[in-house]
Amino acid sequence: MATKVFINLPVNDLTKSMEFFQNLGFSFNPQFSDEKAGCMIVSDSIFVMLLTTTYFKSFIDTEVCDAKRSTEVLITLDATSADEVKQFINKAESLGGRIYAQAQDHGFMYQHGFADLDGHRWEMAYVNMSQFSHS
Repeated sequence: MATKVFINLPVNDLTKSMEFFQNLGFSFNPQFSDEKAGCMIVSDSIFVMLLTTTYFKSFIDTEVCDAKRSTEVLITLDATSADEVKQFINKAESLGGRIYAQAQDHGFMYQHGFADLDGHRWEMAYVNMSQFSHS
């Protein structure tokens, strides 16, 4: 069974994309990063491979989705509080990310999202697990 997740995303400018995510607080594994790819560490078992569009194309036999025009995936990361969600989204916007929807407060869950420099959509969500009964 799989124990790690690698999300692969095409990017137009690898340096700018890596800077964007580093400024959001993510680090990169230099062992798996070069001029074609940056291995962003989300957790001990989740990684996002930012791949130059040309390199990304070498793995597929279809066209690359233009994430600024169409959404193929929505990547959601968990947060420890609604305030963390708000701070993260505000920081993403200040770094050039685009807010594409209003924040949503569902009572048990608070979520908000942004599109990165290439248009890939990211969400942060806080789920208040105390709202669920444990029977």
